Amino acid sequence: MTSTATTTLNYLLAPLDGSRPYTDINADTAKGKPVNNWLKDPHEMQIEDVRGKEELYKLDSAGFQYGREAAKHTSFLNDDEIEREYYPESIDLIKKVTGATKVVIFDHTVRRRRPGELGNSPQKRQPVPQAHVDQTPAASVARVHRHLSPTEAPAFLRRRFQIINLWRPISHAAVDWPLALCDFRSVDFEKDLTPVALIYPDREGETFGVKYNPNHKWKYLKGMTPEEFVLIKCSDSVQDGSVARLAAHTAFQDPNTPEGAPPRESIELRTLVFYD
Repeated sequence: MTSTATTTLNYLLAPLDGSRPYTDINADTAKGKPVNNWLKDPHEMQIEDVRGKEELYKLDSAGFQYGREAAKHTSFLNDDEIEREYYPESIDLIKKVTGATKVVIFDHTVRRRRPGELGNSPQKRQPVPQAHVDQTPAASVARVHRHLSPTEAPAFLRRRFQIINLWRPISHAAVDWPLALCDFRSVDFEKDLTPVALIYPDREGETFGVKYNPNHKWKYLKGMTPEEFVLIKCSDSVQDGSVARLAAHTAFQDPNTPEGAPPRESIELRTLVFYD
């Protein structure tokens, strides 16, 4: 029997004046400068639990892919240890699942939900209850130039490359505020996605905000454990319609969460993935 959660997901409502949407990471709110110039657009959606049907969702069809392999590193308390211990085993895992020949991890985020606290510092990152994609195609190319040397980047950009996130719960199952993913087959790439400038003090990135479409098919794996993971495609250089290009995703409040469930803890790695 299919299990679904009915909940509110936050979509993006672009600025009414037609200006480019932005998120300013370091906006001085005390001086009246907004972090965002766009609005949240909440809609009630159904999210299907795909446990037992994980094989129906692959990176090249849905834009995401579930798997099971426990991490050897389990503490996730120290960034240096994460980079030294978790990065190498994650590179091996991504290569094994995708068939890629080169994987470059360019950052990671540990999220620990703390009710009542703001997630406004790297040490207090919270689950993000907003439908989004981490990179636009232009931002993905910029990432390759940023993280590979000037002598390497042009050759690797001639290959197929992707940006893939590796996400997994840590410490305990992600029953509280789980992660929902939108099947790419239900997304209108041209109409549903809006580039959003991500403004840092020293540079600018670009993400996709997601506009509401009642046809979206949202999925999750109920009660994901630390032994389970999901690969989330954020970008793909193959853009001829033959494969899924991305998977929008968001944290959501599952109304079926039992009282007293421990707050969600998770880690995501963001990676450049190259193929021969």
